[in-house]
Amino acid sequence: MELFSAYSGIHAPLPQRHMGQMTDLIYTEKELVQSLKEYIKAEESKLDAVKSWANKLDVLTRVSTLDPEGYLAHPVNAYKLMKRLNTEWSELESLVLQDPSDGFISNMTVHRQYFPDQEDEKGAAKALMRLQDTYKLDSESFARGKLPGMHHNAILTVDDCYDMGKTAYNEADYYHAVLWMQQALRQMDAGEEHVVSKADVLDYLSYSVYQMGDLPRAIELTRRLVAIDSSHQRAGGNLRYFEKLLSKQLNELNQEGQEPATEEPIQLGTYKRPNDYLPEREIYEALCRGEGVKMTTERRSRLYCRYHDGNRNPRLLLQPMKEEDEWDSPHIVRYLNALSDQEIEKIKELAKPRVRGASVDVLSFSAWLEGEEDPVIERVNQRIEDITGLTTQTAELLQIANYGVGGQYEPHFDFSRKEEPDAFKTLGTGNRVATFLNYMSDVEAGGATVFPDFGAAIYPKKGTAVFWYNLFRSGEGDYRTRHAACPVLVGSKWVSNKWIHERGQEFRRPCGLTEVD
Repeated sequence: MELFSAYSGIHAPLPQRHMGQMTDLIYTEKELVQSLKEYIKAEESKLDAVKSWANKLDVLTRVSTLDPEGYLAHPVNAYKLMKRLNTEWSELESLVLQDPSDGFISNMTVHRQYFPDQEDEKGAAKALMRLQDTYKLDSESFARGKLPGMHHNAILTVDDCYDMGKTAYNEADYYHAVLWMQQALRQMDAGEEHVVSKADVLDYLSYSVYQMGDLPRAIELTRRLVAIDSSHQRAGGNLRYFEKLLSKQLNELNQEGQEPATEEPIQLGTYKRPNDYLPEREIYEALCRGEGVKMTTERRSRLYCRYHDGNRNPRLLLQPMKEEDEWDSPHIVRYLNALSDQEIEKIKELAKPRVRGASVDVLSFSAWLEGEEDPVIERVNQRIEDITGLTTQTAELLQIANYGVGGQYEPHFDFSRKEEPDAFKTLGTGNRVATFLNYMSDVEAGGATVFPDFGAAIYPKKGTAVFWYNLFRSGEGDYRTRHAACPVLVGSKWVSNKWIHERGQEFRRPCGLTEVD
């Protein structure tokens, strides 16, 4: 949008002026005084706006600093933090710059290097959309903060919803653009305050609906846009094009007419989400929601719990591990009390400074820790070796990962397949024979580890660990172990991974000729 301003100029007086000219100067001065008053009013208005910002953010930061992790566990709070720091603080900076304030600008300069950028804000918006898809949550749920287990109130305003929709639109993601522009329109029609115009919302919404193939509704929305702004630069042309296209389609179908679209709001499910690159997307997301889990009564009867001493390992004889079967085939087990609270806090303390990049990544980060760095890491590595009976001398470093709002890892194999024989060549330790996964936090909602091939969902539980083999004894990969980390809906998920390799296991897990567990 271009903004134009007008101003009045003063010409130098001529040496001689008649009365009429002098009278004009009187009125000119009066106009200047009025202009001065308007300037004072603008300055006061600016100061009031800054005060309003300060008061609002003072209240907000009082709440957020009481429990930062709990506050950020709500995905809407995380998104709005990204938006505030990337967009709204910059707008405030521009406002203050109208009358430069050295203190504020110097603070902005010092802290700007830590601010999220446009990509971070976009990533946070896309994370909300990912949660929306995976857990089948409508835009209304997010906008009103209606998420399971939430203790912090967080809402999305009309302008927030509009920005969400615009983010999707700019990525040619018309499915989500429709959902969020519709939500912006719904809240706008309900009387909520907003900066964005209804014409802008209808403009994006009508074109996105057209891209979803719904011509009747695109026509209805464009007519609403024309009614609001008859001079809109695109609306008239779009309306004629949509109507002509619909008429052509009806003629091809030998239909004389079609019922006009209703003004009923678009709901989740009105349009089908386009397919993407992931073939098991629907199965994976269903498992994340707890649907389609193939834990039958018969299978459950084959699952047991036991004490595990690592084949009479001296370090486990007096305090054996509590082992529970999570799945029968492939065999997945969970160990209770695999990490103490003190060990977890130390590992997190060591990992946090390793965050890559200067900006905040709300989705996830990872770090790698060596045994020599701290006795706790050495002790954890030794415990994994004692429990599994496999050497960790050839294993990869302990990987620490933190998944925040929307953080996930889509379906993947931990082992390298035949089509990628050089995946671990530089390590010289063979393929990943097994995975040992420590859960270092509870997660209020979401964040399960799911196996789409056989329909298992394993939920994080702080201090526990799960273990499975990626390779059969023959050395062939077990393709059933393709798994994923579901998006975190509420909370923060901390895990540590230990990928154990083939080299050194020759006598610990002897090779076999058949593909059995």
